[in-house]
Amino acid sequence: MVHAENGTLAGVLEGKKQYQVPLYQRVYSWGKKQLEQLWADVIELERSIARDPKSSHFIGSLVLASSPDFGAIGVNKFLVVDGQQRLTTLTLLLAALRDHLVEMGDHERAHGIDAQYLINIFDKGKPFKVLPTQADRESYMAVLNRAPQAGGEDAIGEAYRFFRARIAAADDPDDPHDLELLEAAVVGGLALVVVTAEPSDNAHRIFESLNNTGLRLTQSDLLKNYLFMRLGDRAEAVYDNIWLPLERRLDSESLELLFWLDLAQRDERVKQSDTYIGQQKRLEALDTVEDIEAEVIRFAELGEVLATILDPKRESHSEIRRRLTRIRAWGSTTAYPIVMQILSRRASGLVRDDEAVRALIYLESYFVRRVVIGRATANLNRTLLQAVGAISGSERVDLALREFLSKGRKYFATDQQIREAAQTVPFYWQGRGPQKKLILQWLEEAYRPKEVIELDPARLTIEHVLPQTLSEPVREAFVLGLDPDANVDYEHERIVHTIGNLTLSGYNSELSNRPFTDKRRMLEASGLAMNRKIASEAVWGVQQIDQRGSELAEKIIELWPGPDESVTQSETEPSQLRSQIAAILAEIPAGRWTSYGDVAIVAGTWAQPLAAIIARYPLVNAWRVLQAGGTISSGFRWSEPNRADNPRMVLEEEGVRFDSEGHADPEQFMSAEELAEAAGLDVDQEVLAVRRATRKGSGRNGNAGSLSEAKLAFFERVRDYGVAHAGNIGSWRQPRAHYEYEIAVGDSRGVISLQVQTQKRAVTALFWIHDDKDLYAKLLERRADIESELGFALDWDENPGRKATKLVASRPGNILDEEEVPDLVEWLVRTGDAFAGVLPRYF
Repeated sequence: MVHAENGTLAGVLEGKKQYQVPLYQRVYSWGKKQLEQLWADVIELERSIARDPKSSHFIGSLVLASSPDFGAIGVNKFLVVDGQQRLTTLTLLLAALRDHLVEMGDHERAHGIDAQYLINIFDKGKPFKVLPTQADRESYMAVLNRAPQAGGEDAIGEAYRFFRARIAAADDPDDPHDLELLEAAVVGGLALVVVTAEPSDNAHRIFESLNNTGLRLTQSDLLKNYLFMRLGDRAEAVYDNIWLPLERRLDSESLELLFWLDLAQRDERVKQSDTYIGQQKRLEALDTVEDIEAEVIRFAELGEVLATILDPKRESHSEIRRRLTRIRAWGSTTAYPIVMQILSRRASGLVRDDEAVRALIYLESYFVRRVVIGRATANLNRTLLQAVGAISGSERVDLALREFLSKGRKYFATDQQIREAAQTVPFYWQGRGPQKKLILQWLEEAYRPKEVIELDPARLTIEHVLPQTLSEPVREAFVLGLDPDANVDYEHERIVHTIGNLTLSGYNSELSNRPFTDKRRMLEASGLAMNRKIASEAVWGVQQIDQRGSELAEKIIELWPGPDESVTQSETEPSQLRSQIAAILAEIPAGRWTSYGDVAIVAGTWAQPLAAIIARYPLVNAWRVLQAGGTISSGFRWSEPNRADNPRMVLEEEGVRFDSEGHADPEQFMSAEELAEAAGLDVDQEVLAVRRATRKGSGRNGNAGSLSEAKLAFFERVRDYGVAHAGNIGSWRQPRAHYEYEIAVGDSRGVISLQVQTQKRAVTALFWIHDDKDLYAKLLERRADIESELGFALDWDENPGRKATKLVASRPGNILDEEEVPDLVEWLVRTGDAFAGVLPRYF
């Protein structure tokens, strides 16, 4: 049962009272932004009180509970369950006003502030009216006692100095009452709702309840609350001796990571968002204060391990420090549970240093080899979390980790797979950019392990030695290394993004698309050994790139040991890539065609390995995949034995039209975007733009012709209607001949996309959230409110396994039917405008 009443700061502080901030509360954390806002409110209220003494300004609630040492005699003590930041700040403001009055010679009023609002001066020990949490007490006591240390560099000291400066600036020597009005505004004009719990209520449970109703605290705050709720009389000693040092080593975010990592040691399925619930459930099984204290000690020990993972310079063993530095740079926190298992067992004496080094090398090798073969993210998180359980009970963590990663379909690439990938996989498009750069950087270090790279690694970028775009000078030089009947564009596309053609440079913009004769002089003067080796070549073409790819493959095999091939499972089932290609091809309807390049974009591969898979395996609709200009590949072969149909005749029977030169009708072309939409996949727009830019002279790609012109005309009408009728969208850009029209909402995390699907005869309004699952979850929590405000229901697509999420509204309609167009235009604008007006308010 709780009791609520309206009050003022004077009503809260006057009398024999003390408000204790429990140690489970977070430390004082108000910064300049919050202080500026409070000061602005106080000054405005001061002006209002000068005109109307009854003026007030509401600043929120103060939630209190009886302190365990609440007694009938002496100072009445309360626990501050919520509102401690405001309460602490306001008493610092009053302390600053008191000290300013002392300096101005007004000792009587200064003493009045002390006695009424800051210190119980007539009680034994002169206890403060407000007692912050332990971590803040020393600084707070210095302020209230007017000690020389008052106004230090911590948050308490900064707030006190802020108010001292503002009061000094606001004090008008010609106005004898201005500071009186300031005091009246603070203690009498700032209105509060004071919520007081009954003595029988549990303050910690109220704390949890407040968090669950919207006053969001971190999961580490909640777990801290739960632990100290259970510690009873031992709470203060455990906090001072164990918890406070842990908080000084790890910030709030790192503490939350620590508690999740601890759970992940037991259950690889646990989500980081469920950390508090999972830990609370586990800790409920402990019966005694001693058991809870032992858990806090264990957390502190694990905190030492995590602190080393996050800051490898703390590690004394040079090779372990080197491997930890690399894992930290790699940026995959899902590797941390394995690393913590290795290091914590090492700290307990169960793992030798050399075993820990080998285990960390296998982990690093697993990351690197997956990127090289184009499997950077496939099932990665699940595999890494499962590995924790696999090694937890083993005598040799290094051998156990290698064996686990070698078994099953975990994409721990063999040496032969590395050699093949170096020649065929477009390394430039694999994994995350920083990780690819790290691999090249580590390869560079291996060429000269005793030297330091002269260039700052932060300034290095990945550079194509053979340019991505074949300018005329580059094309002429490239052709010299090819057979007379070779397809120049095909050979360039096959080789340009492989690892053999990539290096690091601090002069990417200067190297750019220059021919090798120009680049060679710059590479020769480079501070990187790999660039000087490239510069030793007289020319740079297919042969040189293949040769360098082979050399780098051998270096990768040497540096990063592979799986135990005696337990590696051979590939007897369809690969993930082949299964995905089959699913994409199945979406091509009769009477439509697409290109190898567009399917490759959607599948996340390249045209050459795609063509090899289509030729080797029986895949539905494979004959509907043509060359970029709409011609049938001369190398096309039916996968079914003894089948000899003419693929053009098959396509014509299905409804595809060809011109006299054998080019399929571009109006029937199905682009990568349409394929992705049909298959429920995302297209990397950067990849799409770059690949299409390289298709010089390759014919139609789906962005030209009457269909594209119809899309352009339609979106021009959408824009014109939006400019005239939309009230929430401020900017309508020039549309393109594209299947979608994007609208910014003032927040880089998401965008409104208005789309047309001519194949499905539908129009769609989506809100794309590019890479923020937390924002999606936040919106989903308010789904009922959002859909109520919008006035229509949405399809909520979390898109598991991918970064993007989306909120979708669709309706049937054919933009090629002029009678339907006005309604479709109006619907898209109205729906997009509703998105823009409603959704940003929930961010």
